[in-house]
Amino acid sequence: MARTAEGKVVFIEGALPGEDAQVRIFKQGRKFDVGAAISLAHHSPGRRQPRCAHFGVCGGCATQHADERTQMAAKQRWLEDCLERIGKVKPETLLPIVYGEEWGYRHRARLSVRRVEKKGGVLVGFRERRSTYIADMRECPVLPDKVSRLLPDLRILIESLSVRERVPQIEVAVGDNATALVFRHLLPLTEEDETAFREFAAQHGVHVWLQPGGPESARPFAPVESDLFYALPEFGLTLHFRPTDFTQVNPALNRILVAKAMQLLEPKQGERIADLFCGLGNFSLPIAKRGAQVIGLEGSRELVERARTNALANGVVAQFEVADLFRQGLAPFGRFDKLLLDPPREGAVEIVKALPRDWPSRIVYVSCDPATLARDAGVLVHTQGFRLTAAGVANMFPHTAHVESITLFER
Repeated sequence: MARTAEGKVVFIEGALPGEDAQVRIFKQGRKFDVGAAISLAHHSPGRRQPRCAHFGVCGGCATQHADERTQMAAKQRWLEDCLERIGKVKPETLLPIVYGEEWGYRHRARLSVRRVEKKGGVLVGFRERRSTYIADMRECPVLPDKVSRLLPDLRILIESLSVRERVPQIEVAVGDNATALVFRHLLPLTEEDETAFREFAAQHGVHVWLQPGGPESARPFAPVESDLFYALPEFGLTLHFRPTDFTQVNPALNRILVAKAMQLLEPKQGERIADLFCGLGNFSLPIAKRGAQVIGLEGSRELVERARTNALANGVVAQFEVADLFRQGLAPFGRFDKLLLDPPREGAVEIVKALPRDWPSRIVYVSCDPATLARDAGVLVHTQGFRLTAAGVANMFPHTAHVESITLFER
């Protein structure tokens, strides 16, 4: 990231902080421009050789040429910059950067599929950078090794199908106990196709799911019973999920993030806490384990049902309700001592605007977008009377521009 003489932000692909680069701007926007480094006058000490042979073509990663500390320092600066520039706020304390595994971390992925005769048949992988084409991938070091090694075999499998021209994507979901592959197919399968899927599942030890329509149509095929789960050992919890459910991409980092959120939130016996956008209970159940009365609110009925099932399976008392939080807010659910917020990229500005002046006393806000977090932080601090006590970044998506952060607000 750099700035023009007028102060406009410019994101520069291929350049690192401290490097002098000749830049070609290929996208101009109202708030920022995007460019690519054509040449470098010198190299930053944080520069390294990318590990992946497909880096630079594949759009799955953007920053493998920077070491981990350089990547995370840039993400922390971006968070601080957004908070100051957009929200006009500054955290009282910067939390230590949460690092994690750099490779094999991506336990969720959506692989694109396309048959390209000129390239020898079926391609399976991420899209090329700034393109709708699919990268010709033979491996992917950010995927778990087992999944990465499957890429060539997946190409062979789909090439063998009668519907090979009509399989647009494969959803990858890796649990602690199994790896599931969800094949989207736009035409009915033949008996031969079904046999090929069964043999692939048996040979590679994966669960094959088929999805003929939308996400709700996904069903286990081989084996016919497929149950995925991940554990939060610090809290003695096991959370079950379908491969099409939302779960965090990086489970090891998620465990650290949940523990950090509990440290900041400090749930206590007798407190009433709301977990907003609760999903299948990733934060709600640990809150309940700490003795607080928790209500998880979520817009997806399917995820609410999954959260209720997870609470029952873990012997945890927790309430989960379907709620369109952008429309109805928190008023129907009464008063809360504390909130945990983990909203989608668009943030939660209408929710924070509608908070009463006398509660909650504390908010832990987990964000996947520093810009919307900063906007919401400005409302919380300048309108609602909170202090931005602490803020920090976590390496949920190594080698990408994605910035995951956690912040603490107190009255």
